[in-house]
Amino acid sequence: MSGKLKEVRERIKSVQSTQQITKAMKMVSASKLRRAQQAIVEMRPYANRLDKIMKNIVSNMDGDINSPYVAIREVKKVAIVVITSNRGLCGAFNTNIIKEAILKTEEYSQQREEGHLSLVFIGKKGYDAMKRKYSDCQLITEYVDLFSDLSFEHVAEVSQILMDKFASGDFDKVEVCYGQFKNAAVQHPVAVQFLPVARVNDEVEKKETIRSRADYIFEPDKESLLGELIPSILQTTFHKFVLDNHASEHGARMTAMDNATTNAEELMKELKINYNKARQEAITKELSEIVGGAAALNG
Repeated sequence: MSGKLKEVRERIKSVQSTQQITKAMKMVSASKLRRAQQAIVEMRPYANRLDKIMKNIVSNMDGDINSPYVAIREVKKVAIVVITSNRGLCGAFNTNIIKEAILKTEEYSQQREEGHLSLVFIGKKGYDAMKRKYSDCQLITEYVDLFSDLSFEHVAEVSQILMDKFASGDFDKVEVCYGQFKNAAVQHPVAVQFLPVARVNDEVEKKETIRSRADYIFEPDKESLLGELIPSILQTTFHKFVLDNHASEHGARMTAMDNATTNAEELMKELKINYNKARQEAITKELSEIVGGAAALNG
């Protein structure tokens, strides 16, 4: 019985130690989440509006824009950017993004067979999960540690490399899989087309675009303006993807650590009940032995 009591005591200590760790990680993630959430909340309206402007210009002036980033070619070479986190302990966050990336990758089976499918990893978890399954693809890991510096200038270096490779014909299409931040408890894995610049596809959006079609006036001239505007908007959009994923990671980790802390509390309650039961059984057994011994002596 003493061995059972010792085992339960050790389990209680172990759970208490784990709970202290999960509490600390929750507090750290909550602190990081506030900054990450503020960054994406401030960025998203600006980036979304610029993206809408760019798509409207491309849709309204189809065939009249001389930009390498709007060129629609036969899709022979594809790049899929997989944005995950560098660390785990954030629930199903990384798993859901990886599932979305796998689904997107399977859509390009022909390009994969021909050796023209590239996987670009931002965050170690995506690379660790997919490197064996897709070892026949071109695995690009130069930007795995991008989260060490999320400044616009640093992230723009990566997006510019992707844009240059698309413009030069190394890629005919670039897709991005990442976690879209809704709130601390909800993050959605999404896959979006980064290049070429997507046209307006939704029928409602098409009607709205046609209705709002304008005779654009470009100053100083169309080529100069769009030559600066489209790359800048694309860099801003890519930065939004990264910030979205960063906020989603901390939200998912904070929620996961909160759930772990709550589960540890419930487990400790159960262990303490078991400990008290075992202790009562030991005391009852000792009393029974004492009473039995006393009765034997009196008899």
